[in-house]
Amino acid sequence: RLECPPMGLETMKIDDFQLHASTTKRYGLGAHRGRLNIQAGLYEDDLYDGAWCAGRDDPLQWFEVDARRLTKFTGVITQGRSSLWSLTDWTVASFFHLSSKSLHSWISYTKGKGCQIFRGNQEKEIPVKNLLPMPMVARYIRINPQSWFPSGNVCMRVEILGCPLPDPNNYYRRRNEVITTDKLDFKHHSYKDMRQLMKVVNEMCPNITRIYNIGKSYNGHKLYAIEISDNPGEHEVGEPEFRYTGGSHGNEVLGRELLLLLMQFMCMEYLSGNPRIRHLVEETRIHLLPSVNPDGYEKAFEAGSELSGWSLGRWSSNGIDIHHNFPDLNTILWEAEAKKWLPRKMLNHHIPIPDWYLSNNASVAVETRALIAWMEKIPFVLGGNLQGGELVVSFPYDKTRTQGVTREPSPTPDDHVFRWLAFSYSSTHRRMTDASQRVCHTENFAKEDGTINGASWHTAAGSMNDFSYLHTNCFELSMYVGCDKFPHESELPEEWENNRESLLVFMEQVHRGIKGVVRDAQGRGIPNATISVEGINHDIRTAADGDYWRLLNPGEYRVTARAQGYGLTSKKCEVGYEMGTTTCDFTIGRTNLSRIKEIMEKFNKQPIKLSHMQLQAHRFRERRPG
Repeated sequence: RLECPPMGLETMKIDDFQLHASTTKRYGLGAHRGRLNIQAGLYEDDLYDGAWCAGRDDPLQWFEVDARRLTKFTGVITQGRSSLWSLTDWTVASFFHLSSKSLHSWISYTKGKGCQIFRGNQEKEIPVKNLLPMPMVARYIRINPQSWFPSGNVCMRVEILGCPLPDPNNYYRRRNEVITTDKLDFKHHSYKDMRQLMKVVNEMCPNITRIYNIGKSYNGHKLYAIEISDNPGEHEVGEPEFRYTGGSHGNEVLGRELLLLLMQFMCMEYLSGNPRIRHLVEETRIHLLPSVNPDGYEKAFEAGSELSGWSLGRWSSNGIDIHHNFPDLNTILWEAEAKKWLPRKMLNHHIPIPDWYLSNNASVAVETRALIAWMEKIPFVLGGNLQGGELVVSFPYDKTRTQGVTREPSPTPDDHVFRWLAFSYSSTHRRMTDASQRVCHTENFAKEDGTINGASWHTAAGSMNDFSYLHTNCFELSMYVGCDKFPHESELPEEWENNRESLLVFMEQVHRGIKGVVRDAQGRGIPNATISVEGINHDIRTAADGDYWRLLNPGEYRVTARAQGYGLTSKKCEVGYEMGTTTCDFTIGRTNLSRIKEIMEKFNKQPIKLSHMQLQAHRFRERRPG
């Protein structure tokens, strides 16, 4: 039996003007909210509630979709109302199908002496699919609820399965049609398929790719990553490290598939001699980790697109939200700031992980531990984690400073840099900043430029973005790449076109700011040297070879390099508007005191312990001219 793909209520391809209803309870429960998997606002009477609800509760109510062209309708998927507060407006238990070509006459399926009744929902979140006995060819389709939750209201969310009939003169078809010329593997990949595809790409491009794993999931699936570089397997001095991760929420599969598509695209374009891709590969060490939560993905994959719902497979197999499973370093930093401990007792960067979090009894997913070890091992400069269910870019801090407050701006010291990085992705996305494109679920939070400070959206402690910024050198952002967490396979080519340029542009931002090497007087690189930028209260550290990268917007900066046992030196470094990192190298010498200690330790004698007065006199002599 023919089953057509979803028409696009969930993905927003069907716009608000194509949705109609007999009556509406209020604007926030209007027909435009009758979309599969749409989520409710935080409060009742919010403008953005989680379903269409009829203004009256009787069997004469209907929900209608205008396909704007003749379409072969093959099925309907229904869902109950999303609500944090309402316990009764759950489900429509049964309904009729009606279709029409002109709105003047309607046709329904008959069974016996009456209309055929289709089974609806028994609970509010799990979608129910009903395939039609025979396809209906029409422009309009209506759902006519007949029974609903006792003492509740007529409320539902819907997706329509339909194949538009050929009509080359149709204006809406020409306007919305997106065709890709990239010959990629557009399908949903099981865990085994993903591993095989990575192997195929590695065999196609053995000189620039390397497959490795960073650990295992709770169920024992290896967390595979692929490296794309002109010298895979090695960190090259002066070459920045970049990462994309996907699938931390296992049911948000679009990011996962986009990374698999990006992997294929970069290999094929490199082989074809694309100068932009060749420059990226030769000047950057790129890491792609498509599936952080393979266990959750397998659950969602088994249920399938449209039927996995909003949450099935979101968590790891032991019930942990991996993206928000990182230690809360924000509170540690902010409490230290309040006590004026910075920088005397505590630093503003590379904040240590608390001991309780490292214990075996802590509720930490094995996937999270693997991610942390990976983040600590490789000196990443910039990263993006791809998620789904929204169409917006989120950046730190994800946690609000004021305890108990769910919405407030919580900017980092690098807020201007984060805003630029977020804008670089959102502004090059095909739909994210389109004025006619309404954001999926958080319309009351999103900005016009498609970016958002995470604190006004997420309030959970310990996000991956905040941890990356506070514990490592890496600036991490979240890209919510589509309204539909689990789009149909037929949607993947269009979603690739929506995100392809953004994925490339964001990677290129790793080459914005300053870079260099901190060396001693003998020319050796100094690891763990601190790089400070005047006016920005967040430092970074050099990597094992003494090299560093500091993301900065265009401007002139006073930069200081220092290291334990060494002096400090400062210089002005200018960042231009053109793409490309400004080189800012430093040479710093050992202090006299550190040299004396080294000599004494070398001859197995106790290090010299100077009194406070002696230390002050020693420092005065070092600074005295001549």
